[in-house]
Amino acid sequence: MEITKGNSIILLLVFVSSLIQANAYYFSYCSNEGSRCHGKYIPCPAECPSSESSDPAAKVCHIDCDKPICKAVCRHRKPNCNAPGSGCFDPRFIGGDGRVFYFHGKTNQHFTLVSDSNLQINARFIGHRPTGRTRDYTWIQALGILFNSQTFSLEATQTSQWDNNVDHLEFAYNGNSLVLDEGALSTWQSPEKDVKVERVAVKNSIMLTLKDVAEILVNVVPVTEEDDRIHNYQVPSDNCFAHLEVQFRFLSLSKNVDGVLGRTYRLDFENPAKPGVAMPVVGGEDKYRTASLLSPNCASCVFSQESSSDEKETSEIMEYGTLDCTKFSYGMGIVCKK
Repeated sequence: MEITKGNSIILLLVFVSSLIQANAYYFSYCSNEGSRCHGKYIPCPAECPSSESSDPAAKVCHIDCDKPICKAVCRHRKPNCNAPGSGCFDPRFIGGDGRVFYFHGKTNQHFTLVSDSNLQINARFIGHRPTGRTRDYTWIQALGILFNSQTFSLEATQTSQWDNNVDHLEFAYNGNSLVLDEGALSTWQSPEKDVKVERVAVKNSIMLTLKDVAEILVNVVPVTEEDDRIHNYQVPSDNCFAHLEVQFRFLSLSKNVDGVLGRTYRLDFENPAKPGVAMPVVGGEDKYRTASLLSPNCASCVFSQESSSDEKETSEIMEYGTLDCTKFSYGMGIVCKK
């Protein structure tokens, strides 16, 4: 039989399929166009043979298609609050440069976390100011995403008492309420298949994928009694301030990216957060305040729906996504290294 190009592809697929069925190897396909590993089938580690799991605590197979070495690794699908791209607690961020900083904002106001030519991510802050305090205690309650000509929002619903058996997430796509069935691996995709939401636990944890642009891991948590005791938040009895823990993984950013978190991915960014300070606070409220959760405008925003579909010049920032971060044993900070 003459071996044609089409036959070769079919034989390759059959070969790969037979290996998977025999449990000898597990493969994941790198589909990100323009990435270094695009079009390759990459074997997954034996300890995490699948990219999906109904167990929210399980690690899954993951490929960073932009790494020089096309290799799969095992990773959790819930936010890692001690890794670059995270925003957790009240709120504490770890920038693309691996530096820890706090951005307090103000209660019931909106701030731009990331603003790029084709992507904008805003956050709504909630919180309160106890008597005698000079600033608000704040947490991230919602994310508003503008991606090309689409909008997507997710938020943690208010509740007085936290209940793990209740889902506290609400979603909207292009202004319309979106219902995502409860249950691990429940998924929703936009008509163009470029926005995907997947539950990684039965309730309160999701992974949002913006095709070829970003992955966002989200977890909803309350301010616990222990948090309140340690930090003296003085949380009122009628609100446990359910809020978001988030971690962003960016696949494509331009050299002009801005925002509270986005600016830390610029190669020319000089982080004003002072090393060694227990709570290095970074300002910028006036630069990044925006009128609403889905507003494209702030003083330093660069998002433009007109130019969002154009090709953009990307900077070599993906190396920041490979930083290894370790928390100090005495809890005072984080060390990151490549």
